[in-house]
Amino acid sequence: MTDAAKRSFDIGDAFKRASGHSAFWPAIALVVLVVACGVKSPGFLDVTIQDGHLFGQLIDILRNSATPLLLALGMCLVIATGGIDLSVGAVMAISLAVSLTWIDKSGNGSDLGVVLTAIVLGLVVALAIGIFNGFLVTVLEIQPFIATMILMVAGRGIAMLLTKGQITTVTSPPFKAIGSGFLFGIPMPVIIAAVVFVVLALLVRKSAFGMMLESIGINREASRLAGVKAASTTWIVYIVCGLLAGLAGIVYGAPTMAADANNIGLMKEMDAIMVVVLGGTKLDGGRFSLGGTVVGALILSALERAVVIFELPSQTTPLFKAIVLIAVCVAASPLFRERMRMRRARREAAAA
Repeated sequence: MTDAAKRSFDIGDAFKRASGHSAFWPAIALVVLVVACGVKSPGFLDVTIQDGHLFGQLIDILRNSATPLLLALGMCLVIATGGIDLSVGAVMAISLAVSLTWIDKSGNGSDLGVVLTAIVLGLVVALAIGIFNGFLVTVLEIQPFIATMILMVAGRGIAMLLTKGQITTVTSPPFKAIGSGFLFGIPMPVIIAAVVFVVLALLVRKSAFGMMLESIGINREASRLAGVKAASTTWIVYIVCGLLAGLAGIVYGAPTMAADANNIGLMKEMDAIMVVVLGGTKLDGGRFSLGGTVVGALILSALERAVVIFELPSQTTPLFKAIVLIAVCVAASPLFRERMRMRRARREAAAA
């Protein structure tokens, strides 16, 4: 075999291995979106530094992807066990309403202690909701779809009660910094999402926790018989999902410092599920990809930016989300990959 043939074989073999990864086709879709936006708007890829802070449309994509990523990371763990959590949008509204109501009642939004207390209270309530969802699923053995739909429906009403049906607004520079501030020149939401991702990645890939999640998703009864504590593990992921949804609500509402219980988190559960699926995780449980979930969140954010750059009506955003989702899922499907493999094999056989 000649050197050129060897190089061609090595490249082809590397491509086959790479294309088999769950995040490969989502990453290709992200690159295509970014390149298309860069061609349409030449300044799209520019990143500038002002007052030591990073600015640019790529930075905006990173910032805007933080909220769906926080939601999707928790959702990814839940889906890995074969479950679903439809309450995350409502949890966003409740957590933000609790935090801003506390700041509003204190009358001193500039006090760091008040803001920290408000954030903790919002997260504690989100944690309690996660515990409640986990209880319904693991102890009462209610189907996850039904169990979490309870708070999907009732949760927004709870947020409305907390805000008394009004849009609660405060003036609090420390709270606003959570969503619009910078740390080391990087937007704070990006820092928060990155820290959460690293912590979860270490938890599921450097311990047995990730393997237990996959075993539960593949076969719950077999994993239980093998000694995996399926109930407690499942309960934990619902708690984590609720906690991250609460954090996402605070990050999302911090820039405006306003809690609109009617609209905060509306349909965000669908975005979270879409991000997980775009990242290559299957809804029937088992193997999951946190890295692919990050790519999925970036695709969602880039897609929303592309709608603006290409001057398309905002109402068409769901349509383009669906198109991208279908394209990525088809490209990543085992049947499509098998047919592509067979086509390549026939071409190689004909060339030989």
